[in-house]
Amino acid sequence: MLGWACGVDGTDMGLPAGLPAFVRSPRVKAVPFCPEDTGIGTPRGMPDIHGGDGFDVLDGRARVLDEHGTDLTDGMLRGARAMLARAQEAGVLFAVLLDMSGACGSQVISDGCRLVPDRRYQRGAGVATALLMRHGIPVVSQRDRRTLEVLHARVEPGHAPDPGALDHHETAWVREHLPAPYRVR
Repeated sequence: MLGWACGVDGTDMGLPAGLPAFVRSPRVKAVPFCPEDTGIGTPRGMPDIHGGDGFDVLDGRARVLDEHGTDLTDGMLRGARAMLARAQEAGVLFAVLLDMSGACGSQVISDGCRLVPDRRYQRGAGVATALLMRHGIPVVSQRDRRTLEVLHARVEPGHAPDPGALDHHETAWVREHLPAPYRVR
């Protein structure tokens, strides 16, 4: 989200446009990190979780596979552990991560491979997100507009949060595609 060319295809995937404005404040110290790039490399196959979510991967009950069936679990775990170490070293108070990612998803991830005609979604966390959460580091999705507005107001007291902003789990898309409640383990 900070313009790094660490997407699966070696681009920034147009993500800097979604970066919360308050991150540019001199009162904020951003600590950029991409666990997929660190653990698997760039470019790479599309890493998606099969058989559960990031917590299940941490506990050995699910695997991370790319679209060709190559097992990327060890690399994803390596990247997640490196992200946690960097966050702890930097004293990170919370992480803004890319939802729907097998590494960084905080609310929604693919249920198996996303590069299929009938993509399935599930509520859940990616591998790096699950590890951060297990170690007490809160994770916010880049799609959590309401929460990001509140954080922006805390960083810049003159900022008035948008009263119509919704967090990702409150959107019609999530309610339509994922009716079951989200649980944190």
